[in-house]
Amino acid sequence: MGNSLFLTSKNRVAILLHEGINGTHGKTGLAFLRYSETSIVAVIDYQAKGQSLSEVTGIPHNIPIVANVAEALPYEPEVLLIGIAPSGGALPAAWWNDIENAIASGLSLVNGLHTPIAPKFPQLLSGQWIWDIRQEPEGLGIGTGKARHLPCKRILTVGTDMAVGKMSTSLELHRNALKQGINSQFLATGQGGIAISGQGIPLDAVRVDFAAGAVEKMTLELGQNCDLLIVEGQGSLLHPGSTATLPLIRGSQPTDLILVHRAGQTHIHDLPDVLIPPLPEVVQLYEIVASAGGTFGEVKVQAIALNTFHLDREQAQQAISQVSDLTGLPCTDPVRFGAEQLLSNLLCDNYL
Repeated sequence: MGNSLFLTSKNRVAILLHEGINGTHGKTGLAFLRYSETSIVAVIDYQAKGQSLSEVTGIPHNIPIVANVAEALPYEPEVLLIGIAPSGGALPAAWWNDIENAIASGLSLVNGLHTPIAPKFPQLLSGQWIWDIRQEPEGLGIGTGKARHLPCKRILTVGTDMAVGKMSTSLELHRNALKQGINSQFLATGQGGIAISGQGIPLDAVRVDFAAGAVEKMTLELGQNCDLLIVEGQGSLLHPGSTATLPLIRGSQPTDLILVHRAGQTHIHDLPDVLIPPLPEVVQLYEIVASAGGTFGEVKVQAIALNTFHLDREQAQQAISQVSDLTGLPCTDPVRFGAEQLLSNLLCDNYL
């Protein structure tokens, strides 16, 4: 927790993104491309070598895509960021060559995988470092609900499934709040958000007994110095394998929720027998759990963030209208159309 002593906005970064640009495990690297303030000088993906980054991702950056670390070195990176999360968290042996070549070439490393890499390279050059993000912070205790006494507004993004856009929604809200001059903080809870912001909690590296306490500790730390705290959501109450959502709710004691959903999705990804209920019922579920029947006050879902990446513009607008009509809540795709509508609804009570 706290600020990173490693990656800063002054660093020149190459992103290791093999099979991540057009695949399903490049979430961390693509989010870093979209939201980081660092200078990204190259993207490494052998499948997409030579293609236009903006054309294949929709991210408006003119950054070269190369096949390996050796081809990235002429662009003078200082840091290699692992932007992929393969199934099981283990890198294929062939991709390890890029990491070894990067370290041998003097590059520092940002690692968001579950497996620590620093122990594998005990001897580094002067000024070279390895940041293993997924490490449990020290000095944790259990949650106590203290965050509910903070004066700041606390917004938590929650989802109908994993990987539907909770981090992107949170970052879009935070970015828009800063543009409006609001004293906002972003609390990252996963490796992507932490790499982008330089601070946060790697929640999936924290033992479950201390998860709510870890969230509470960081919420108290950041929430005392801001008017608006945007907390990055993880997992879903609907997913049978997710243990992160409830500790986030209890630890951050949100004043409001934003529900994130992928347009048209009817069941949990890869679990077709686990159906997603109608969105009004999901809204009610999250409100009941967050308020705990009134124990923690009244907590409402204030808007729906709809992921429409897979739809064309007209289809996206139709889906947004349908969801808004169904739930009676404001709805938009904050990545595609901006987060102004979501933020204005959150602030309509003149809380700030």
